[in-house]
Amino acid sequence: MKILVGLTYYRPHISGLTIYSERLAKAFVKRGHDVTVLTSRFIPKLPTEEWMEGVRVVRAPVLMHVSKGVVMPTLGYIATKLVLEHDVIHLHLPQLDAAGLALRGRLLRKPTIITYHCDLKMPLGLLSWAANQAVHFMDNLAAIFTHRIVAYTEDYAKNSPYLSRYQHKLNVVSPPVELPFVSAKKIHEFAKKNNPNNYRPVIGMAARFATEKGVEVLLDALKRIIDRYPKVQVWFAGPHENIVGEEGYFKRLSPIIRALERKGSWHFLGVLSLQDMARFYPNLDVLAVPSLNSTEAFGLVQIEAMMNEIPCVASDLPGVRQPVIRHKMGKIVPIGDSKALADSIIEMVDNPSVYKANTLAIKKRYAPKSIAEEYEKLFIEIHDELI
Repeated sequence: MKILVGLTYYRPHISGLTIYSERLAKAFVKRGHDVTVLTSRFIPKLPTEEWMEGVRVVRAPVLMHVSKGVVMPTLGYIATKLVLEHDVIHLHLPQLDAAGLALRGRLLRKPTIITYHCDLKMPLGLLSWAANQAVHFMDNLAAIFTHRIVAYTEDYAKNSPYLSRYQHKLNVVSPPVELPFVSAKKIHEFAKKNNPNNYRPVIGMAARFATEKGVEVLLDALKRIIDRYPKVQVWFAGPHENIVGEEGYFKRLSPIIRALERKGSWHFLGVLSLQDMARFYPNLDVLAVPSLNSTEAFGLVQIEAMMNEIPCVASDLPGVRQPVIRHKMGKIVPIGDSKALADSIIEMVDNPSVYKANTLAIKKRYAPKSIAEEYEKLFIEIHDELI
């Protein structure tokens, strides 16, 4: 099949959505499909077209940024050309431009699938509110035009204002998750580099430094954790500075974090490669996912941690709670409850043997190859309906 993938941000942008789309695109390529990703040229220096690990990436020029979105005047022309060249369309939402692609798929009888990653909530402000409404409107149009909608979990789908409207088109497919193999020596070297004084326990957080991720909940929980473990250290993996729309949030929390850094209780690792992420997880005692709202639909990092036998503590949010519920490797805490977060982390560190599971089965369930097969079946099913 010739598969056209549409999303606003692709590599080098980093988010759960882009990681998902990249893993799946590469899995399709390995299974013999031709894959083109249509995305934005959100950084002017990026090439308009390039090949990335067998995936053709086409970037539409960006006229301007609006909050977390972009305006691409020539996207319609590029989209029409590419839809005509491909057999099926796979769209990642939320996305302002998905409706146009889905409409082309409907009119040209190309099997079209939407993967809905999370509900959208923009930062405060009139412009952001307007952008939010526009994306909601266009996403609903896309849902009307598309043939199928994929959600990560039934839990999230039932509780999402968007997905709950389109249950008749819904299919549940787990997200693709994998990490490269790294040696014990490399894992030890990573620990020595980032934790030379061997602080313990190590609490991991892998995310963008964004409001919805609940960084302040972990910061507040640390007060209680430090009383029990004075040498605790947090490793924050992911971008944390100059994130569009999150500058004020980072500025507000910076004084607290800087004080923790001076004590050795907080360490920013920055953006890590996949190899380094594979070195990151085995050095943790627990992974924290204290997300605050439905812009988090699952938390892929929980599965990555569990694959490395690291338990997770997650907010009691639809979807986000599912990895812990499915695999019994951690605890679920009330949203925004720093005391419960602290108590759960302490309990998990004190009793690590309680939070173990079959990691081989987890790896098999989320293997990109397996997930690609499920999408192939959906595309074939739609194709047969259109004949």
